[in-house]
Amino acid sequence: MALTLVIGNKNYSSWSMRPWLALTHFKIPFEEMLIPLYEPGSREKILAHSPAGKVPILIDGEARVWESLAILEHLAERFPQAALWPKNAAARAHARAISAEMHAGFAALRQHCPMNLKRQKTRPLTPEVEKDVARVSELWRDARARFGKGGDYLFGAFSAADCMYAPVAARFKSYEIKTDPVAAAYVEAIHALPAFRQWREAGLKESWVLPHNEFD
Repeated sequence: MALTLVIGNKNYSSWSMRPWLALTHFKIPFEEMLIPLYEPGSREKILAHSPAGKVPILIDGEARVWESLAILEHLAERFPQAALWPKNAAARAHARAISAEMHAGFAALRQHCPMNLKRQKTRPLTPEVEKDVARVSELWRDARARFGKGGDYLFGAFSAADCMYAPVAARFKSYEIKTDPVAAAYVEAIHALPAFRQWREAGLKESWVLPHNEFD
C-alpha cells in the first residue's frame, strides 16, 4: 500500500520538509497531499488526518504518524534497507541525540527566522538567536569532525539527522547568517542535494503568502 505524506506549503513548512526529504532522497514511493496553511478550512482538512491538527502526517495503511521525528523513525523501521540512520552504533546514537535536540529546541532561531525559501536578506539577530546559531554550528562541526568522513553530510552519507537540520540550513541561507567554514560548507551541501533542490524549486513557485513569515 502506497504511503501518503500530508504537508504544508513548501516555501514555509520546515517540519513538512523533513520527512519529504527522507522519502524523496531514499526513493521510498509515496503520494503527496499538500494543504496550504492558514487558509480557510486548512485546519479542518488537517484534522481529518491527525488529531494534532498539524503537518506533516504520514498515512501508512491504518497507521497515522505525526511529528517529523516520529515519521523518520517509522520510515527507518519500515524501510531498513534505506539506512536512514548511520550504521555505526555510536554514530547512530549521536545522530538521534542531535535530531532530538533539533526537534525540541532552538525556539529563538525558529521564531525569529521562520523558514522562507524566497527570502535572501539579512535580519539582525537577537542574543538568543545568536546563541542558537552558535550551538547549531557547534553541533554541525562536531558531527562532521567525528563522523563525517566519506561524504559532505553530518555523518558522511545523507541521513535522517540531515533531514532534521535541512530547514536550519535553509534559514542560514535565507537570512544570510554568518558562521564558520565547516558549517557554511554544510549549508551549501544541503542546498546542493537533489531532493532539497526539488523541494526548494517547488516552494519558489508557490503563490501563497504567510504574512507572519514576511518581515519586509
